[in-house]
Amino acid sequence: MKIALVHDFLVRMGGAERVLETLAEIYPEAPIYTLLYDEKVVGNVFPKDRVKTSFLQNFPKSIRKRYRYLFSLMPMAIERFDFSKYDVVISSSNSYSHGILTGTNTRHICYCHSPMRYCWDWAHEYLKENRISGMKLRYIREKLHKMRIWDKVTSDRPDLYLANSINTKKRIGKYYRLNSEVVYPPVDVDRFSVSENSEDFFLIVSTITSFKKIDLAVEVFNKLGKKLVIIGDGSQREELEKKAEKNITFTGFLNDKAVANYLRRCRAFIFPGEEDFGIAPVEAMACGKPVIAYGKGGLLESVVENKTGIFFDEPTVQSLAGAVQKYFDNAHVFDPWVIRERAEMFSREEFEERIRGIVEQSLIQN
Repeated sequence: MKIALVHDFLVRMGGAERVLETLAEIYPEAPIYTLLYDEKVVGNVFPKDRVKTSFLQNFPKSIRKRYRYLFSLMPMAIERFDFSKYDVVISSSNSYSHGILTGTNTRHICYCHSPMRYCWDWAHEYLKENRISGMKLRYIREKLHKMRIWDKVTSDRPDLYLANSINTKKRIGKYYRLNSEVVYPPVDVDRFSVSENSEDFFLIVSTITSFKKIDLAVEVFNKLGKKLVIIGDGSQREELEKKAEKNITFTGFLNDKAVANYLRRCRAFIFPGEEDFGIAPVEAMACGKPVIAYGKGGLLESVVENKTGIFFDEPTVQSLAGAVQKYFDNAHVFDPWVIRERAEMFSREEFEERIRGIVEQSLIQN
């Protein structure tokens, strides 16, 4: 059985890349196809000799770093990959990978992190938050319109969709009019251990972009004066560092061991944005730490209110600040071992078993 893996971009290590990492371990002989690859950032997880890139990789590095400006070329690039020699292709997609071309003898399984959000439910927010106006706004709207058409036309190319959450399953149904099977992402809970003690700080582990709403957390903790550590990097980091008071620390990117150390030591984990699933909050729960999260999206499937975490209802300073205060009033009710038990529902072993079974069944159907 010949298997190939496809992923949109290998230029950072986020939750989607953690899923791909597990898929790559399940199928160690499978090559990984991707539009763009940054060996310095992901080479230790995805070695260069295993990765096959698109023609976009030949662009100068200065352009590749601003790959959003290449989005009109990405449909063409993803369609140029040839999978005719493979029995099964598993695409890990939140934008383009589901649009690969495969023959009738190749089974295409798409693990969908989400239909491309900046084209669908986040389109207006994307334009607003990036402050796009004037002639540029007109140009981008036209491009997004064409991308929506491509995305919808290519949505029926996979033979099977796997959604990373019920939340994503609903989105696939709404925008693609297709059914999907929910397979929660793998969380390496064995890499984390429970700590019953906490130090006096809250924690965020995230890319620092407008979509993640880290700016909301900075504003709230500026107001509260409580200690907050933010691990990660991204386009908003410099701007938010300037706004942050001395009680807020930005560490930049840290390795897995260092992140796990912070997770074991924090009071609670802060998750201010809406996510399709959210692996980092489950990692925090694997350390026995409660999660303070915006009550929308995939977090509603992993966090249990007043048992493993606290939800805030609105993406506002008042709402998040109220949730943090609620944590202080109720910190004694959170049992680290109960929180850990919840995290174990999303283990790598569960994911691997589901994926192997689905691939084997697909081969029978093919």
